[in-house]
Parts: sequence; C-alpha cells; structure tokens
Amino acid sequence: MEHSKIEYLLPDEIEKRSFEIIDEELLKRGIHLPAREAMITKRVIHTSADFDYAKTLCFSKGAVEELEGLIKSGADIVTDTNMALAGINKKVLAKFGGKAHCFMAEDEVALLAKQKNMTRASVSMEKAAAIEHPVIFVIGNAPTALIKLYEMSKGRNWKPAFIIGVPVGFVNVEAAKELILETEIPYIINRGRKGGSNIAAAICNAVLYGLLRKEE
Repeated sequence: MEHSKIEYLLPDEIEKRSFEIIDEELLKRGIHLPAREAMITKRVIHTSADFDYAKTLCFSKGAVEELEGLIKSGADIVTDTNMALAGINKKVLAKFGGKAHCFMAEDEVALLAKQKNMTRASVSMEKAAAIEHPVIFVIGNAPTALIKLYEMSKGRNWKPAFIIGVPVGFVNVEAAKELILETEIPYIINRGRKGGSNIAAAICNAVLYGLLRKEE
C-alpha cells in the first residue's frame, strides 16, 4: 500500500501549510472565491476538510463587511449550542467589546420550553431577542432556532442584526435555511444538510481573526 508523504512541521507551521494545501486544491478544482468571502470559506474548509462548502456557503450582499462592523461596534453573539460557544474565540471577541452567550442549558429555558411546548432552541432565541444591543445569531445545530428567528422578525418590529445559519441534519434543516435566505436579514447560510457547531464557530473565528490582524 502506498502511503502519503509525512510532513514534519512545528505546531505553528501546521495551520499555514493547511491553508496552502486548501489554496492548491481550490486551484485544481477551478474554484475562485470572492476576495471578501475567501477567509471565511477557507476556514470552514480547514475545519471540515470538505470542499463542498466552497459551493454551498451563501453570503448576503456585503455580509462580511456587515459582520465586521457589528463585531467592531461591540455586538454580542448568541449560539444555539455550548459546543459552538466553546469554539468561538471569546478572548478576541472581548477585545472589541462583545460577549458570547448560550442559553440552552439554563433551567429557566428548559422550564419555559416545557410550558410552551417549544424547543429549548426556540425559547433561547426569544430570550436573546431581549438583549438591548445588536446580536449576531450563530446557529449550528437547531433549525427550530432559525424558524423562530424568522417568525419573530416577521411578527414584530424586531430583527436579528445578523444570522450565521449552518445547522446540520435531516429534519427541517434545508427548509429553515431557505426561510432566512428569503429575508432581508444579513446572513451567512450554508445551503443543504451540512453544517454543525464547529462550522458555526469557524465562521465567527474567521472574521474575528481577520479583524485582529487588521488591528496589529
């Protein structure tokens, strides 16, 4: 059996080499990413080793600039999983005045979800909507969170500042993403079944690291 050649790299060289390989692979596939979106798409590919994201990630017009502006102005992030929360670089986010939250594990949320016969993700979105400053919603698992955000944005004088919508799965996942694509809410959405908390965190971190480099 033929083995791949082993590359002996120091830890700080591994990520650099990974992105070089991604660039090489994209070139071989004839894929040319828009400049402003490339840093996000490549970090998602780096996280997943899945080049399908180069075709399925969808960005609203001016999405990257909008997201950067929100973070620089101190917007908070609300996720639908503690895994996504753990993956987001909160130290870098704090440099710009923002905080990251996940309400899914709170007793109050679990109780309200039972009383209202709703998912905890939906109740978490209702709670997040009460935050008094702009919120970036980062959804990597629960399509019901996207559906609730869509319903709330249609039913009252409120809308999310931004939605990163990349839930993974089979039930309502694709339909929930398509709902957000129909709105005027700024978004980064991954069409299809693929996604996950790690992908959601990767998108956030791509923007955070890009802003940090500009500050240096």
